[in-house]
Amino acid sequence: MKKSLIGAGLALALSAGMALPAAADARIAVVDMAKIFQNLPQREQVAQKLEKEFADRIEAVRKLEEQMQGIQDQARRDASIMTDSQKTDLSRKMESLQADYQLKRKALDEDMRGRQAEERNKLLTTIQNAVDSVAKGKYDVVLQRAAVAYISNDVDISDKVIAQVSKGK
Repeated sequence: MKKSLIGAGLALALSAGMALPAAADARIAVVDMAKIFQNLPQREQVAQKLEKEFADRIEAVRKLEEQMQGIQDQARRDASIMTDSQKTDLSRKMESLQADYQLKRKALDEDMRGRQAEERNKLLTTIQNAVDSVAKGKYDVVLQRAAVAYISNDVDISDKVIAQVSKGK
C-alpha cells in the first residue's frame, strides 16, 4: 500500500513537472474590463440615449414630487386657518399623489434598470468581440485582470481592445 502511494506521488510529481514547460509556451494576455468599460465613448452615448428615452417619465415624477411638496407647504402654512374638511381633503389629495408617485417611480426605476442592463449587455458583447479580434492568433489565453494577482503591463491588451471598439462605433 505504501509503495503504491509513493509510486502515485512520484508519477504525479513527474507529470506536473512536464506540464510546466507546456504552460510556459502559452501566450497569455489580460484585459481590464472595468477600464475598458469606463473608457468607451459609446458608454456616454448610451447614457444620453437612455436619458432622452426616459426624459418625459422622469419629468412626470419630478412634477409629482413638486406637487407633494406644495401640498406639504400649504398644510404647514395654512393648518391654523383650515377647517377639518379642508384638512381631510388635503390629506386625501396628498395620499393620492403619494400612491401615484410611488407607482410611477417604481415603474420608472424598473424600466430604467432593465434598459440599462440591455445596453450594458450590448456593450459587453461588443467588448467581447473586440477582445476576440485582438487576441485571435496572438494569444492562447486572455484573462480578466481582476482574476490575476500580478501580471506585467506588457501583456495587458485593454488599450488595444478600447481602440478596436472605438473604431467600430
